[in-house]
Amino acid sequence: MTDAPELLLAHHLKTLRLPTFLREHDKQARICAAEGVDHMRYLARLTELELIDRERRMVERRIKAAKFPTIKSLDSFDFKAIPSLNKMMVLELARCEWIERKENVIALGPSGTGKTHVALGLGLAACQKGLPVAFVTAAALVHEMMEARDEKRLLQLQRKLAKVKLLI
Repeated sequence: MTDAPELLLAHHLKTLRLPTFLREHDKQARICAAEGVDHMRYLARLTELELIDRERRMVERRIKAAKFPTIKSLDSFDFKAIPSLNKMMVLELARCEWIERKENVIALGPSGTGKTHVALGLGLAACQKGLPVAFVTAAALVHEMMEARDEKRLLQLQRKLAKVKLLI
C-alpha cells in the first residue's frame, strides 16, 4: 500500500498533463531536501521546470508547423560576407515587432546573398516569440491555391493562411 500515494500522484500529474513535473518531482525533492529548501521553493522549482519545458515544446511545434526547408538562425549568418546588409536592421527585425504591426518585409538581391537564410532566421525568431509561421515557395503556394480552388476549399485555405502571423 506504500506505493499508492506515488501511483495516485503519477496518475494526477498525467491527467493534468504535467510531464516535466512527473519526471522531475522525485529528483527535485531529493535535491531540495539536501539543500534544506522549503516546500514553496520546491514547488516553485518544479513549476518553473514545467513552464520551461512547455515553452520549449511549443516552440518545437511551431517550428515543425512552419515547414522550414532547413533550420537556420541569425546567429549562424555571416554578416561579414555581405557587408551591404544592415546587420542592425536584421537584428531589429528579429525582435518581430513589425509582424505585430502587420508590416511586410521584402528581401531582394541576387542569388547567394543570404535572403533565404535571413528569412529563415526571422521565421525561427518569430516561432521563438510564440508567433505562428509558415514557409512556402511562391510556386508551391500558387499550386496549393489552384488545387484548393478546384476542390472548392479555397476559403478553408485562406482561413488557414490568415491564422499565420508570418508567411515566408
